[in-house]
Amino acid sequence: MSKEKIHLNISGMTCVNCSNGIERTVSKLQGLQSAKVNFASGSGEFEIDSTLLDKNTIIEKIKKLGYGVLEDLHALEVAKQEAYEKLKQLCIISALITACLFALMFFPLPAYNSYATLALASLVQFYPGARFYKLAFAALSHRNYDMNVLVAIGTSAAYFYSAFVVIFPELFAQHLRFVYFDGASVIITFVLFGRLLEERSRAKATDFLKKIIDLAPLHANLLQQGEIQQIEAIKLQIDDIVLIKQGEKIPTDGIIVEGKAEIDTSMITGEPMPVFKTIGDSVIAGCINTTGILKVRVNKNASDTTLARIIALMSEATSKKMPIARFADKVSNIFVPTVITISLLTFFVWSLLIGDTMSGITAAISVLIISCPCALGLATPISIVGAVGKGASEGILIKNPEILEIIKDIKYAVFDKTGTLTQGKISVKKMEIPQKYLSVLASVELQSEHPISQAIVRFAKDQGVVLDKTVQDMQILAGLGVRANTDLGEILIGNIELLEQNGTQIDGAILRSFNETLQTGSGVVLVSIDATCKGFFVLEDSLKPHAKEMVQTLKENDITPVLLTGDNEITAKSVAQKIGIDLVYAGVMPDEKYAIIKELQHNAKVMFVGDGINDSISIKQADIGIALNSGSEITKDAGDIILINNDLLSVSKSINLSKKAMRNIKQNLFWAFFYNTLGIPLAAGVAYPFLGVMLNPMYAGIAMSFSSVTVVLNSLRLKFAKLT
Repeated sequence: MSKEKIHLNISGMTCVNCSNGIERTVSKLQGLQSAKVNFASGSGEFEIDSTLLDKNTIIEKIKKLGYGVLEDLHALEVAKQEAYEKLKQLCIISALITACLFALMFFPLPAYNSYATLALASLVQFYPGARFYKLAFAALSHRNYDMNVLVAIGTSAAYFYSAFVVIFPELFAQHLRFVYFDGASVIITFVLFGRLLEERSRAKATDFLKKIIDLAPLHANLLQQGEIQQIEAIKLQIDDIVLIKQGEKIPTDGIIVEGKAEIDTSMITGEPMPVFKTIGDSVIAGCINTTGILKVRVNKNASDTTLARIIALMSEATSKKMPIARFADKVSNIFVPTVITISLLTFFVWSLLIGDTMSGITAAISVLIISCPCALGLATPISIVGAVGKGASEGILIKNPEILEIIKDIKYAVFDKTGTLTQGKISVKKMEIPQKYLSVLASVELQSEHPISQAIVRFAKDQGVVLDKTVQDMQILAGLGVRANTDLGEILIGNIELLEQNGTQIDGAILRSFNETLQTGSGVVLVSIDATCKGFFVLEDSLKPHAKEMVQTLKENDITPVLLTGDNEITAKSVAQKIGIDLVYAGVMPDEKYAIIKELQHNAKVMFVGDGINDSISIKQADIGIALNSGSEITKDAGDIILINNDLLSVSKSINLSKKAMRNIKQNLFWAFFYNTLGIPLAAGVAYPFLGVMLNPMYAGIAMSFSSVTVVLNSLRLKFAKLT
């Protein structure tokens, strides 16, 4: 047996039943080992025995089901966008016509008003509403009785009964001549609106992948026989030598063979500080050479680079099965066949056993009308609209409403450090140097764009120091610090290696204080003036407001906070201790973060909160990904929730909002089914022999409308919910 994995992009899926149907159908093919089709990402992963089954057979099988198969990611994005625009168009058309329909109800035309409402209702029923007939047919062909079936049957019952009343009024007694066009149109409009919210979160599901692919440069400067040749980065071979100039992105994973420079590795580690690299050190594709010129020997093929592995892992995370638990659809699989059966039994009992065919028709239609899923169709989308709106008012942008149903089960809340729990910006915590030297030191640092230099300049300006000292022969020494000449003599600002290389003596007391400060996790920059160490600056990345309060709130909700960072262990544990986090993973790369998230998911649901490009893979893998608005565009695209105000308290607010939204949805579903449970027997005429009461279509319509009003009013309560 020869195993082969096949990845396909599938267009045309409109609900989770589509992906389930594809899985079931393809799984019947001989030679298929496993099939995972993801509705959310529009992708399919198939493992086959290539001796028995080939890729083209799978593609043809999927196409026969009515779906498109696109191997190109860009083509899939185009198809998704087209589907979204079409759905939006249908939703707008349906809403406009329904509004006209209501206008005719309240301001009827002098003549032919009934035919005008029939014409408008027909447009809604068979243009925007045609979508539900098509999906209902597809669901029934897969033996599913989902919301599409319920919508198709319910709206058809209301529409066709009303149409017959308008066209053939003589067939109905005077007290049975009522129309329900408005009910059918409202159902179609609101359910379409709910689907539009779904499609909106899916339409850009893979934007983050396209953006992270763009991180790596397309071209590389290949050195061959002393000449520079620009080629496509993907064509680089192992042992090729590439030239990387200052400011350029590194096109490949490799080893430095000549030169030294400070490399911006923030996309991998998330840390703002550039890392000094020299001969023999490894570099990673996508990172930026901020200083110097490097020659790098390629040691990995384009498909095996760290960035390529991250992209592959993100693709895998995207295609994971989302727990899209459609409670209404599950109930519909029982409810729909039951309603149809009751309606048919009602007709036969009245017609054959009682001998009253007209009452049988009326009762059967009343059963279908009262079971019309207006309230059921509104239950979820109206609550979602309320939750999304409430979240927005609190600075919480919910991109993927599906997470509202799983956030309540979160047991681990995992946080990146830099830029998430901390400000992500180096600052001077304090200065262990005589104040009289600050002006000249800041004047030196003013000549550099390094993050540490900028921090010292900001510190001096905040204290009102004037930076007007003369600076000459300024040198930026990669990986060490800066050197310059001033009126006070030679100035050195940097690490201990810089001072030792230049023969600077460090007083014992200063050295002890220096080492003690390092143990706290703070950064330290030494200062030498005219070959004498004058002290040091203490650097920090300060905590964000409310970080400690947020962690405490999570613990009170039995959620374990976790710190997951690429920073060193001393700094990581120092931050964790300050805010009360006990579980810490430090010095981890993006793929290691991904592995830790997957490991935690073996035990429970996991939330990940981050802001950097290096966090995007973990955000996508986690059951719920939260991105800060201050983070990268790639990270925000990958997240399910974006904290617009960057307030960490919004993490706990998001959890509370989801709990309230799910409770609201369940209440709505209860009321929707409560009216049906009470009304269907009355509509069928069960009480007629005992009480002489029979629910005719008019009262069935009123009951149906009342259930919808109840659901809408209940959903509005979310607007006033307190999230703290």
